[in-house]
Amino acid sequence: MLDSSDRMAAHEALPVVRRRSRRISVGSVFVGGDAAISVQSMTNTPSEDIEACVRQIEALAQAGADIVRVSCPSEESTRAFAQIVKRVSLPLVADIHFHHKRALEAARAGAAGLRINPGNIGGASRVREVVKAAKDAGCSIRIGVNAGSLERDLLAKYGEPCPQAMVESALLQSRLLEDCDFDAFKISVKASDVRLAIASYRLLASSCDHPLHLGITEAGGQMAGSVKSAIGLGTLLLEGIGDTLRVSLSADPVEEVRVGFAVLQSLKLRSRGVNIVACPSCSRQRFDVIGVVREAEERLEHIREPITVSIIGCVVNGPGEARSSDVGVAGGGKGTHQIYVGGGKDHRFEGGNDNMGGGKDTGKDKGKNKGKDKSKDTKLVDHIVELVEKRAEALREARKEKEVL
Repeated sequence: MLDSSDRMAAHEALPVVRRRSRRISVGSVFVGGDAAISVQSMTNTPSEDIEACVRQIEALAQAGADIVRVSCPSEESTRAFAQIVKRVSLPLVADIHFHHKRALEAARAGAAGLRINPGNIGGASRVREVVKAAKDAGCSIRIGVNAGSLERDLLAKYGEPCPQAMVESALLQSRLLEDCDFDAFKISVKASDVRLAIASYRLLASSCDHPLHLGITEAGGQMAGSVKSAIGLGTLLLEGIGDTLRVSLSADPVEEVRVGFAVLQSLKLRSRGVNIVACPSCSRQRFDVIGVVREAEERLEHIREPITVSIIGCVVNGPGEARSSDVGVAGGGKGTHQIYVGGGKDHRFEGGNDNMGGGKDTGKDKGKNKGKDKSKDTKLVDHIVELVEKRAEALREARKEKEVL
């Protein structure tokens, strides 16, 4: 029977070869080099509201965020930032636009990183001040180029935002930092247009070896933004480009983290939590696939160990998917389903609903259950959760033993 590592190796015939980049640190998190691709998000609570920011950062940490960015538009916000830094465990990046003094204040306040925008931070003298503050505080910098706020002279030169203009902006700023003997920085060249962003990152990746922060900026609402981000970030990551990422959604920032991890898991670049492989369902399904998947996702959110679960409604693809899963179920007739553990058949489960009818009709309820409660097959979900939690515990124990050795 194959274990998780063996099954994963079988899917790595076409490995992602990551672009070689320098490694920097953002607080306790390494970015670039051979470090894991980190997932970032940004608070959307008022930065002056310390309690609200701390609550949101804690929620992002629980969701798996590695780094969180906080906007610092005013002196009051940087004073609050100093208090927020002391109360959270994640490294915080101060987001700076227009007022370079906010960067100086944030660095002194304990920022792990500063994000500056070449299009609005000001001239070279201001950037040098920011670099000195970053050096003194031991924090990193992100050069955050954005298609919507390019320098006027570059827009005049190129006529519109384009990959050449975006990369020129980034490299001009990077040379300024390097002239200050500062190399603890990463770069982003974000655009809301997916093709523009991809082309810009490709050009930048071929022009320098600095770590790259990926993102499709202002991607939109949860569904559309997730699709755009998956296409843009997924394309670049598959080419080995990217060292950290943020999915930008007009939604709860926690969703940004979830989507970011989903993108990385889809490319097997990082694993965290339960990865559910499920069929879209059809008339062959022998239990309510959509309902079971929805409930299983909710009940397995607390699992942090990398575990793959396949939930397939019939025997067409169920056995095949189960071979590559830690826990798998393939729907069978009469409410009896085949359960797989560790890629092999383990036992049969009885007691689930048969197809979409909600089980057999009995007595006075005859006919009333037909087609109702389709989102529930609770006994089956209970069993899946039990098996996953058992697997998670085994992984935790194995990790403890390894740490002791």
